[in-house]
Amino acid sequence: MALDDLLDEHEQSERVRTWVRSNALGLIGGVALGLGAIAGWQWWQGQQLQRGMAVNGRYAEVVKNYEAGRLPSDKGRAALEQIGKGNATLATLAALQLAKAQTEAGKRDDAIATLRGLHDLDPDLRAVVRQRLARLLVDAGKGKEALSLLDDDKNPAMLDARGDAQFALGERGKAQEAYLKALALVDVGDPQHRLLILKLIEAGGTPPHTEDKT
Repeated sequence: MALDDLLDEHEQSERVRTWVRSNALGLIGGVALGLGAIAGWQWWQGQQLQRGMAVNGRYAEVVKNYEAGRLPSDKGRAALEQIGKGNATLATLAALQLAKAQTEAGKRDDAIATLRGLHDLDPDLRAVVRQRLARLLVDAGKGKEALSLLDDDKNPAMLDARGDAQFALGERGKAQEAYLKALALVDVGDPQHRLLILKLIEAGGTPPHTEDKT
């Protein structure tokens, strides 16, 4: 190997050593920051897991109380708010369970207030909340208000509730129409199908399978 080549290699080695000495703190700091970020992420994940477990535990606790008929003195506001901060879907499910318990305890107006207090609902739960609230409003003699909640023509439960509201308002023709639409969306073997048939007959309608087609 030529002397010039050896000198070049030596010079390059010295440059590398000089660069490492000059940037050692930066390299160490970068590694430390990277390790710190990993540790921070793991800590955050742990906190989220613990928070999720706490919310699930709180949800199970309040639902157990509601099912046992133990209703909160504050009408569930504190518990629902606490659960909602961790999981909005669980808070909605808890509110539905609370409204059911309130209704069974003869506190219909409290149940209405509970369901009215739900906002920004998950699309899958929106229809459930609205049709249950509508039924409570019909029972309270507020059929017109109930109808304003029942806006989904593709949901048989909503159509069923709409028929009930219209029947309560004396609008038998519209009630029949709602029940017929609901029947078209429900399987014949579904228990709801039989109930809809009975409601349709009570409203003065004729079930589809008994219509005279001659």
